[in-house]
Amino acid sequence: MTQIGIVREGPEETRVSATPATVQTLRKLGYEVAVESGAGERSSYPDDEYRQAGATIVAAEQAWRSPVVLKVNPPSDAEIAALADGATLIALLSPALKPELIEKLAQRDITALALDAVPRISRAQSMDVLSSMANISGYRAVVEAAHEFGRFFTGQVTAAGKVPPAKVLVAGAGVAGLAAIGAASSLGAIVRATDPRPEVADQVSSIGGTYLAVDVAVEKSTDGYAKATSADYDRRAAEIYTEQAADVDIIITTALIPGRAAPRLITASDVAQMKPGSVIVDMAAAQGGNVEGSVAGERVVTDNGVIILGYTDLASRLAAQASQLYGTNVANLVALLTPGKDGTLTIDFDDVVQRAVTVVRDGEVTWPPPPVQVAAAPAPAALAASAEPVPEPKKMSAGKKIALIVVGIAALFLVNAFAPAPLPQHFTVLMLAVVVGFYVIGKVHHALHTPLMSVTNAISGVIVVGAMLQITDANPIVQALAAVAVLVASINIFGGFAVTRRMLSMFTLGKTTGGDHK
Repeated sequence: MTQIGIVREGPEETRVSATPATVQTLRKLGYEVAVESGAGERSSYPDDEYRQAGATIVAAEQAWRSPVVLKVNPPSDAEIAALADGATLIALLSPALKPELIEKLAQRDITALALDAVPRISRAQSMDVLSSMANISGYRAVVEAAHEFGRFFTGQVTAAGKVPPAKVLVAGAGVAGLAAIGAASSLGAIVRATDPRPEVADQVSSIGGTYLAVDVAVEKSTDGYAKATSADYDRRAAEIYTEQAADVDIIITTALIPGRAAPRLITASDVAQMKPGSVIVDMAAAQGGNVEGSVAGERVVTDNGVIILGYTDLASRLAAQASQLYGTNVANLVALLTPGKDGTLTIDFDDVVQRAVTVVRDGEVTWPPPPVQVAAAPAPAALAASAEPVPEPKKMSAGKKIALIVVGIAALFLVNAFAPAPLPQHFTVLMLAVVVGFYVIGKVHHALHTPLMSVTNAISGVIVVGAMLQITDANPIVQALAAVAVLVASINIFGGFAVTRRMLSMFTLGKTTGGDHK
């Protein structure tokens, strides 16, 4: 059996690359697991839990000499030297930002897999460490902002006065941004979000946010990651950030472009016009920052009292949860690399995921990998086919409609003339109910034809006609009940049309339906 070593991270990191639960998964794949003593204690996973999961607790040197080593952060020079010849290292390596690290790894006869190079394709989602850590970081960013803000997020009306809700702006609606939007919205804040991809608007609104559109065309991403925006987009977006900075209480920035420094979104002048006590969380501080004045890993207070948080360890501040998700991502990758579940790790370069994460193979640099296309443009034939006009359904001619109406009237007249009582009366009610029901439902927009509305309007139409026929009854009680039925059913019908008109107006261009979602 091949041994997998779980090593202890440096003093600045609280996460661990495998938890007791993921150790069991690795053992089911045929591996022996050696955990460095104390590797999980900062994540609340003591050595005893690893022993119960079937792992062996070993000294640091023995864990580092394992044929396969799992780690969270990039290794130091001393840690690279501690690896055994021919070993495989799996960790966050940032190959695009740290080419010098890749060169150092290639100087050893080892193989290195970068977990942060997993392609954004459907079958690789279970190994996407960046997404799982971004989800935690986005949530934690709101927690940190709430701690610094010192006021309610939700609006309240109390005996001591009215408390307005906090206003939050989230720049970027990726995984981290959506997590931040959801967390802030659930706390009761008014949340607004920006993103160069207009298709995320529905996702933002579905979790309680308001999407601020930048009406400038942008290039669509073809690899699942953010792209650099145009000068026109940046100009209009800067205007929006300036407008929002003067109004909101909290700004959370999440904009990152793989392999490049973080784009500058919030300028010093934007920060200067924010209210004292406002909070900015720059989640891109480690890559240069989205906010002018943020410092990686530090808390900065500006001259006008704005708090800027440049923390780079947001995921680590939820160590137990982050370790569990990270360990699950790693275990899923190891499972892909162990098709026989026999404890033998193999790398297949014909597999797009394995090729993408392998940055060094047997001492040879293999980064960057061939591009992975995840969003293809439609084929010309498909575009041509979609451009063909769709034939409209044939409509009934006016002559046929008149003929059907005449036949219906004649049938109603014959039934009333020759059918025995009380069949003519019942047949009249049926025919009128059909006609009224048809027009009641026909006046409702097809998008609103829910079963509830359709059935309710049809029943109301039948009730109105039936009640009107009963008003002429000799019994005064029947007359009174019939009059009440006509009144109530009519209110239901008129109310339905009023609601329909209001709902349709929401979808009419040029009209607004109010301010921020609360």
